[in-house]
Amino acid sequence: MTVKLYVEGGGDAKSLHIDCRRGFSQLLERAGFKGRMPRIKACGSRNAAYDDFLTAHRQPRTQEHPILLVDSEGPVSRDPWGHLSDRDNWSRPRASDDDQAQLMVQCMETWCVADREALRAVFGDGLVENALPAVNELEARAKGDVQDALGNATRSCGKNRKYAKGRRSFQLLEKLNPDTLRKHLPHFERLCAALDRLLPT
Repeated sequence: MTVKLYVEGGGDAKSLHIDCRRGFSQLLERAGFKGRMPRIKACGSRNAAYDDFLTAHRQPRTQEHPILLVDSEGPVSRDPWGHLSDRDNWSRPRASDDDQAQLMVQCMETWCVADREALRAVFGDGLVENALPAVNELEARAKGDVQDALGNATRSCGKNRKYAKGRRSFQLLEKLNPDTLRKHLPHFERLCAALDRLLPT
């Protein structure tokens, strides 16, 4: 069986899809999945990720086990399928399991803000750390607040070095420490636990 992650991210540009796949791949390799990696597809929008996931789920003959990974876009008080039903009106496919819906809560930038060492390594002395939210209960912090804080904290780094969605965000994703993310982000830990169950050592 092949495990494949259908990931929100990468926009419409082929080059950004490559950067997105590389960012997630390097993070998961450091999380302990080197040698047993899931395949990763950068789908662009969250709707495209869901549509691609549904298509894969309806074709079991491929022996592929698809997993959807998207931003939650808001606070999560239910299981991921329940959250996606409430927020996006997405139906849970028949015969899918709980682990096939995974969330970045509330967005990928929450993962980035959780790792201050990675931020310092990427942005250097231009990083204004006191503009960032505290790392406790990060998943409860609104998506817009986290994204604004990350932008403000890196604004003085210069036009081509400050944080921005796209290539810059995926460069940062490559540097994140999965142990730090596990410590602060329960839904990242949930993703890793699901992959551990599916991918034998």
